[in-house]
Amino acid sequence: MDKTIASLTDAVNAIGDGATVMIGGFGGSGAPIELIHALIDKRPTGLTVINNNAGNGRIGIAAMIDAGMVSKMICSFPRSSDPRAFTDRYLAGEVALELVPQGTLAERIRAGGAGIPAFYTPTGYGTELAEGKPTAEFDGRHYVQERWLKADFAIVKAHIGDAHGNLTYNKAARNFNPLMCMAATTTIAQVSRIVAAGGIDPEHVVTPGIFVDGLVEVGTPQQEEELIRAGVAYA
Repeated sequence: MDKTIASLTDAVNAIGDGATVMIGGFGGSGAPIELIHALIDKRPTGLTVINNNAGNGRIGIAAMIDAGMVSKMICSFPRSSDPRAFTDRYLAGEVALELVPQGTLAERIRAGGAGIPAFYTPTGYGTELAEGKPTAEFDGRHYVQERWLKADFAIVKAHIGDAHGNLTYNKAARNFNPLMCMAATTTIAQVSRIVAAGGIDPEHVVTPGIFVDGLVEVGTPQQEEELIRAGVAYA
């Protein structure tokens, strides 16, 4: 099955109002800027966004928040070098925040992809982050129960993809992206190059195509940090 999508617009067409969307991150290494900006052009509203952070500057996720598309952020770092977009909307009561420690966030996403509805972690025990959550003691140590995270859609950035959706990543771009591919009902990847089926050594595949529903080629992807330094504002 050829999973190639002709355009960025077509790639995000199914993402509608009220969807939960996982977005690859850790800044420019893993952020699918072109897919995010295509989604901004579509302008769905009431989105719950799951990401490592809540955006930076006036591009990417920050631009989604500026556009009034996001009703809730689930992230580890709502503050960044230029957090105006999220801060302004949060203080105005227009965006909700679920703060999740970074390791817990990764594990909640992994659990969602693995079909594990809950797990226990010592992280956050005795803090506000654990309020209202079940706790238990194992071998003399206290743990907090955390629930899986799943999403309607994941939009991710990969390096090379084949027509069947198998993906490789460029170094740190691997961060949350492979986990998100597994935890979403529908996964769309932007890749720097699409090759024919069988064009990737099976030993090099990180995300098998069974977890990917579509991919679109973006030959020279933009880097989030470069756009921020240039003062770009996407609207």
